[in-house]
Amino acid sequence: MDTFTTNESSEISNINFIASKSPKSLSKFLLFQVGKLSLALSVDLIQKVINYTPVFGSGLGAFGVAHIGDQEITVIDLHQQFFKISQTMNPGQKGYLILVSSTMGETFALWVAQTPTLIDVALSQIRVLPDSYRRSDTLGAASHVMLISHETETMTVFILDVNRLVGNR
Repeated sequence: MDTFTTNESSEISNINFIASKSPKSLSKFLLFQVGKLSLALSVDLIQKVINYTPVFGSGLGAFGVAHIGDQEITVIDLHQQFFKISQTMNPGQKGYLILVSSTMGETFALWVAQTPTLIDVALSQIRVLPDSYRRSDTLGAASHVMLISHETETMTVFILDVNRLVGNR
């Protein structure tokens, strides 16, 4: 497992973190919920978070397209992608779009129901997911996992790999 205690560069969710001599070095992540899953992306990948805007598509899959500014942006419904059913929203609740940059330079959006949260995480709390898990589980789009103490419990948060989300493996 990576403990990030050297000065070497390690790749986490397509972003290089330079681990300092201290495993207590902090990195920023955007934390969000999809169903009962806690997911995160490095803030280095995030362009911005905006209020939901209408998404167009067949409705049969997890992908749609939205008109944002002067661009057409691919939108991924993570709930649909992971659980094969679109998320249910309360009347009047639309959620948010997290605009993300892929490593190929494409901007895409993740549709989430609840407001995302910015968190600082010590590098020592981040662990690589085993390849066998990534190949076998619905959450194959996650590359790492982090354990975060939250109030009286420890929360498991999966860090998403943007290339696996958009199919660039």
